[in-house]
Amino acid sequence: MDESPSPSPRKGNEIEHKVYARAGLLGNPSDVYYGRTISFSLANFWATVKLQPSHHLIITPHPTHDLVQFSGLDHLVKRLQTEGYYGGVRLLMSICKIFYNYCNVNNIELSKENFTLSYDTNIPRQTGLSGSSAIVCAALNCLLDFYRVRHLVKVEIRPDLILSAEKELGIIAGLQDRVAQVYGGLVYMDFTKDHLEKFGHGVYTPMDISLLPPLQLIYAENPSDSGKVHSTVRKRWLDGDEFIVSSMVEVADLALQGQTAILEKDYSKLADLMNRNFDLRRSMFGDDALGSLNIEMVEVARRVGAASKFTGSGGAVVVFCPDGPSQVKLLEDACKEAGFVIQPVKVVPSYLNEDDLKTLSG
Repeated sequence: MDESPSPSPRKGNEIEHKVYARAGLLGNPSDVYYGRTISFSLANFWATVKLQPSHHLIITPHPTHDLVQFSGLDHLVKRLQTEGYYGGVRLLMSICKIFYNYCNVNNIELSKENFTLSYDTNIPRQTGLSGSSAIVCAALNCLLDFYRVRHLVKVEIRPDLILSAEKELGIIAGLQDRVAQVYGGLVYMDFTKDHLEKFGHGVYTPMDISLLPPLQLIYAENPSDSGKVHSTVRKRWLDGDEFIVSSMVEVADLALQGQTAILEKDYSKLADLMNRNFDLRRSMFGDDALGSLNIEMVEVARRVGAASKFTGSGGAVVVFCPDGPSQVKLLEDACKEAGFVIQPVKVVPSYLNEDDLKTLSG
């Protein structure tokens, strides 16, 4: 095998992409059950990936998330307890492989230039805010620009590439998170089985973020009881369990109703749908699977009359206070007493550019 250096790196500045965290507003977890969801890009947190042309292809470890040198055993154990075993290097390597294979299969010619990839993130771990996929999505954006093939890889296909990179690493997830992070903004998604099987992706409809009411985000800084959210539900659904199948259909229908409620600014209806979404999830998965800490985040909001549900599979909660600022203040006080972090939700507008929009179907 020829291991000689690649041609001299392209002159010019490094490429950098930022991708934001994701919050599921309605319909999750039906995205992995041929359902429907509404999600948005959360500007409160993000991941960035930088790509710099270089002679060799280099994946740079993060100084915190990929730490391999420690002052002692206590330091190592403490770091694993807060950061886990896996950093972002494996994510970057995986998307490089998936991207290369996709281009190869689809006859997209790539130049022989090499690069150095590095990343950073402030998305809290284990909060269900899609921190891993944000890194992968940002890296994919860098690769699309570096190889100048953004116009050749359809926007609708990109979430599948990101999901494939994560599945390669054993990460179990659905398309919802990746769609929200590829598109940005507020997106209604329909994952009907027939369409997925025919086209390889769902139907994704961007919505105007100004239609959303003020929302709050609650999360725990040190999540310790995350539960095992997808424990038996998947198997029961595959086995045709009538309760799970019918409940998942209802969860998906909440997103459809939610799209109408948001378009009509029927926020009372939106609050009811959010609460129903969590109640259905709880009845399907059970308290042991959801985890007591996650349930308490929902309950602390409900005790002040707010609507609340998981942003993803647990770890963070999106909250709507229909009574306005006075109710938000009550919620802030309750969260402080319970030891939870609360922040106003900031939604990012769609960040698809002209090249991206040209690839969209129909």
